[in-house]
Amino acid sequence: MTNAHFKKLEKIYLNANINKVIYSNTEIIISKNYSEIKMPINEDYFHALNAIHGSVYFKILDDAAFFAAQSVVEDYMLLTASFNITFKMPVPNGLIKSKGKLLSVSEKEFNAEAKMYNSKNEIVAFGNGIFKKSKISIDLIKD
Repeated sequence: MTNAHFKKLEKIYLNANINKVIYSNTEIIISKNYSEIKMPINEDYFHALNAIHGSVYFKILDDAAFFAAQSVVEDYMLLTASFNITFKMPVPNGLIKSKGKLLSVSEKEFNAEAKMYNSKNEIVAFGNGIFKKSKISIDLIKD
């Protein structure tokens, strides 16, 4: 894996429509078997109880695990086959950071996990997933 591959993946992430429109304040760093996503929290992400909605946890955890897995695949884009999360505590403010790590690779599956931390470096949620190769060439993705 090369730095050029990691930089391409970072651009793919940041240029995705959902990240440009809804999650425009995210940052991502990708290296071999690893990714890290940081995002400041604001009220746009809150549910009625004034903390971030579960969909935000899910997205940022899934993205971190996904890109940790994608970091070792240079030919085709991966797809999330399954992803499970566990909530530990609400996040009403500050910064969240998710760290994704590739755990294992088999012939057809990539197993990765992610842990999300709050501004106090406490784990607020974690998840793991299975990712599979799609038929979409990474070269077809606009970065």
